[in-house]
This record gives sequence, C-alpha cells and structure tokens, in this order.
Amino acid sequence: MAKPPRLTAKEIIALLRERGFVEARQTGSHKVFYHPDGRRTVVPSHGNKILHPKLTKNIFKEARIEETDI
Repeated sequence: MAKPPRLTAKEIIALLRERGFVEARQTGSHKVFYHPDGRRTVVPSHGNKILHPKLTKNIFKEARIEETDI
C-alpha cells in the first residue's frame, strides 16, 4: 500500500475542481464541495499548510478519487 500524497488544501481543491466538484458553501475554514452525481467532501482550507496524510486519504475516499489518479 502506497503512502498518501502530501498535498496542501489549495492543491486538493484544484484537483477536486478539475474533476467537476463545485464549492457549495464554507463554514469557518471548512469548504464543502459537491459533485453533480451526488458525491460530497469537506476540505479544511488552511492555505499552503500541508494536510495530514490520513485527512488527505479520507478526502479522496469521500470524493471517490483513486490516489493513483493524481
């Protein structure tokens, strides 16, 4: 099993937008993204801070994006 990539919130948001996700709302520093097919995920937007690998893995799992597709 490969390690999850070390990405910032900005990089994850860019990947989500490339795959058709749209920002629906924001509460504090948490941005909620929806996909037209019903998928949803939340990204804590802390700018250029690298997110914890477990959090990155969870975001990709919710968005149904394979880590190998990045």
